[in-house]
Amino acid sequence: MKLFIKNMVCIRCKMVVRDELTKLGVHCIVVELGEAEILETITPEQREEIRSVLLRSGLELMDDKKSMLIQKIKQVIIELVHYSEEPLRVKFSEYLSRQLNYDYTYLANVFSEVQGTTIEKFIISHKIERVKELLVYNELTLSEIAFRMHYSSVSHLSAQFKKVTGLTPSHFKQIKSQRRNMLDEL
Repeated sequence: MKLFIKNMVCIRCKMVVRDELTKLGVHCIVVELGEAEILETITPEQREEIRSVLLRSGLELMDDKKSMLIQKIKQVIIELVHYSEEPLRVKFSEYLSRQLNYDYTYLANVFSEVQGTTIEKFIISHKIERVKELLVYNELTLSEIAFRMHYSSVSHLSAQFKKVTGLTPSHFKQIKSQRRNMLDEL
């Protein structure tokens, strides 16, 4: 049985979910961003207990199909932007459609309806947060960051970065005082 969990955005979230489910006597097969596959079928009472325990950690057990789909969309975006170093060989819309087995137009409409923003804006906000992280680490040049983050050029990255943050990447790198946002706050 699969449980779909909102606000899971990092490895620590996965560890919290696994630990909390184990404490409740639920056997996890796999815990991924946004979902946990468990061995048992749970009762409505157990579901409420799991919901309550996860809520204390800022996580939310989801029931409706639209919320689950939104979480899956977010999961694909977060994994691609923050954890993948492979270049994307197809348009993102095609990649997302293939990953989730839905038409991109449907995914975009559901996402906008529920989230109040577009998939594109969600992607951009995550890309900019990843760029901030890479700038703070100071291990890559701006050209290398632009390539890694799939920007067509350094100027495209710089323009988008300035539009979102109000700063140029080089100015951001100089001040480093603007704190990065938590992924689940985007």
